[in-house]
Amino acid sequence: MERVDEPGEPNKVLDLLPELKGEEMIFVQGVLDKLTANQARTFAMAYRTRRKDPQIILITALIGLIWVAGIHRFLMGQVGMGILYLLTGGLCFIGTIVDLVNHEKLAMEYNMGVAMELETMVRSHA
Repeated sequence: MERVDEPGEPNKVLDLLPELKGEEMIFVQGVLDKLTANQARTFAMAYRTRRKDPQIILITALIGLIWVAGIHRFLMGQVGMGILYLLTGGLCFIGTIVDLVNHEKLAMEYNMGVAMELETMVRSHA
């Protein structure tokens, strides 16, 4: 009787998380390589719900230019920076403009933290 949770064929990121692109896909593939098939499926389900799409960060940062600054920082769990942006108008719009340019990097940093946290959680429940 073969066990499903033993390492065997490599977990492919395109099979589990086809929406990922570029650097994020490479990083998550490195995480998946360390997991069994069951762990990889559990990781993929949790990661899909917790990751932030760079386009959402971009849209919420744009809202900061027009209406309320800092929403994107709150979405990424950076409450202190969110409050600072809210009270200072996105640091007089300069911080918001910088975040617009760096929205992909901001999302990637957040998603890497989520991936590492989920990997630890999934591996500890094995």
